[in-house]
Amino acid sequence: MAADWLGSLVSINCGPTLGVYQGEVFSVDQTSQTISLRQPFHNGMKCPVPEVTFSAMDIKELKILEIRHCSNGVAKQSGPNMTVTAAGYTGRKDKGGGCGVTSTQVSSVPVSVPKAEPRTRDGGMSPSQHYSKSYVERQVDMTGQSKGFRRRHNSWSSSSRGPNQATPKKNGSKNGQMKNKDDECFGDCMDEFLDEDFDFEGNLALFDKAAVFSQIDSSDRRGNSARTRGNPAEQTPSRYRHDENILEGKPVVYRQIIVPQSGIKEYSTDSGLVVPSISNEFHKRLLCVAESYGLSLERRLEMTGVCASQMALTLLGGPNRLTPKNLHQRPTVALLCGPHVQGAQGISCGRHLANHEVEVILFLPNFVKMLEAINSELTLFGKTGGKQVSSVKDLPDTPVDLVINCLDSHENTFLREQPWYRAAADWANQNRAPVLSIDPPVCGQEQAVEAKWSLCLGLPLPLPERAGRVYLCDIGVPRQVFQEVGIKYHSPFGCKFVIPLHST
Repeated sequence: MAADWLGSLVSINCGPTLGVYQGEVFSVDQTSQTISLRQPFHNGMKCPVPEVTFSAMDIKELKILEIRHCSNGVAKQSGPNMTVTAAGYTGRKDKGGGCGVTSTQVSSVPVSVPKAEPRTRDGGMSPSQHYSKSYVERQVDMTGQSKGFRRRHNSWSSSSRGPNQATPKKNGSKNGQMKNKDDECFGDCMDEFLDEDFDFEGNLALFDKAAVFSQIDSSDRRGNSARTRGNPAEQTPSRYRHDENILEGKPVVYRQIIVPQSGIKEYSTDSGLVVPSISNEFHKRLLCVAESYGLSLERRLEMTGVCASQMALTLLGGPNRLTPKNLHQRPTVALLCGPHVQGAQGISCGRHLANHEVEVILFLPNFVKMLEAINSELTLFGKTGGKQVSSVKDLPDTPVDLVINCLDSHENTFLREQPWYRAAADWANQNRAPVLSIDPPVCGQEQAVEAKWSLCLGLPLPLPERAGRVYLCDIGVPRQVFQEVGIKYHSPFGCKFVIPLHST
């Protein structure tokens, strides 16, 4: 009975994992419950192997597409859409002993094949290619039968895959499926092409860009007119620039600091805020009021030292220079201080720099009487391992990375006549290192040491051009202190403690 189906064209559905196979039956083994197909097609494409064998447990559904031979050798042929049960063919024979063409259809409803007990399958072929043309359509094209099938010109042909190509294992893996999809999409063995080339220029000519944009503009104008018909004052622009804020807000007031003394030099921040300068006497009054509120000299010294050291570390290279792998190239800073409050601020800055692995050389002349703040700062500085000298001869002969100038005083301008002051100023001017001045005073004469940067405290002083670029640091003066001395104040620092100022 099994030999009756040899030579027939069948379609075997093996489930979503293995797919659908079509081919000619050339072997049916009832003992091992297997069926073999010759010249098989998998999911509509020709398999690279000539034969495929299926087990009964793998078959979900079996359809007979065409019966070519019967057991008596009489050839016959039936329609390609014929469906029979997988259990066997039960058609009757005609009087001539052959199988009638009209009697081959037994059932028009597919019958599922009973599943066998699950077992491990080590062999078998399950190529997981996804193709676009079925075996029946190809047979109709070859035999010339007009069954209403339409040949698709943009699909692969059955001969597009060579017989020597490797077949993926029957494991249903996604990697195999993706690989075969790539081969199908990007393969270069196609023998079928589009009948006509796509006319890109003609298709592009159908798109009228000017008309489309004109329609968009007209729709925007209609929408705006509909929104503002009730109140024309509420009309808003339909388009915004890339740097324009779409949210309505109050205009920015750039003059947020107003001092009682007008006509003094003014500066501006990077964001455009105006920062006016104050005189040396007014600045001294501001610090006295702040000290009466609890902002003592020790607190100001500490805050100034932190801000100045942070700025100095940035000038020295910051994270690009001060790294654990660069300890053999530690930056060197020469700190020139005098016996006054400005000198104490410089010593505080040197202490913080020494704590950040910077070699600090402190120059401070010997005096019989020192300020208490200087003695306290010197005691702390000595614990950091920094070097202290009292003679200019002990300063380095080679250029250093940075010179910090704290020689000048706001109160005592006669120190400029001292020999130690002149010697230190000459050394700083002859050294090729850049100079940072901390809290420089406003003197009638020119600055003894030409600085590249100058750091002011709280509010800037009207410094000359020789002072270099002006920076401003926040020493923690409360807003109420500014108001008490007659200054309308809003902090210009934002998220920083040191900001640059530009002359206006």
